[in-house]
Amino acid sequence: MTKKKKKRWADHYTVKAKKENYPARSIYKLQEIQKKYNIIKRGGRVLDLGFAPGSWLLYAAHSTGEDGSVIGIDIKDTDIVLPNNAKVIKADIFEYQDNELFADNRFDVVLSDMAPDTTGNSFVDSARSLNLAEAAFLIAKKTLAPKGSFVCKIFFGEDFKAFTDKVKGYFKEFKIFKPKTCRKQSKEIYIVGKDRSI
Repeated sequence: MTKKKKKRWADHYTVKAKKENYPARSIYKLQEIQKKYNIIKRGGRVLDLGFAPGSWLLYAAHSTGEDGSVIGIDIKDTDIVLPNNAKVIKADIFEYQDNELFADNRFDVVLSDMAPDTTGNSFVDSARSLNLAEAAFLIAKKTLAPKGSFVCKIFFGEDFKAFTDKVKGYFKEFKIFKPKTCRKQSKEIYIVGKDRSI
């Protein structure tokens, strides 16, 4: 990546994240979601899908406190210093969906900030994003405790409504939310399901 491209994508949130020792500006998206919907509770158990580079993982670990726990799963490595109440697993979620971790654990929150490598083709990018969102939702259905919550990023596309309607049926409260900290040109949007009812 060239210095010119880095400079173009950097903004005051990027600078702020660095000052506050978070690896990426995405921290402020989850912070907005948490402030608005109060998803993560003290002492809660959180599963963070596609956690790298680690901003959501660190924020979730801080929010749950010492009595809580956070597990992050990603195909990429991370060099962040993990809090005592967090651990990470290097794995591809498409190959990890039947792992015993999911059979033996019930999480209060499942988070997914996963995004595909973009191609510039909006149809292809939204289809890839949908695949990740579907995988995250499948894991959420397997692992969420009763009354648990689900937060998932997805790119807006032609299958957006069909997917959100499917997710909506599993929760008593369902919202579609675009944080102010999302870049204006981004097609990303977040779905928030609270109080699992199925």
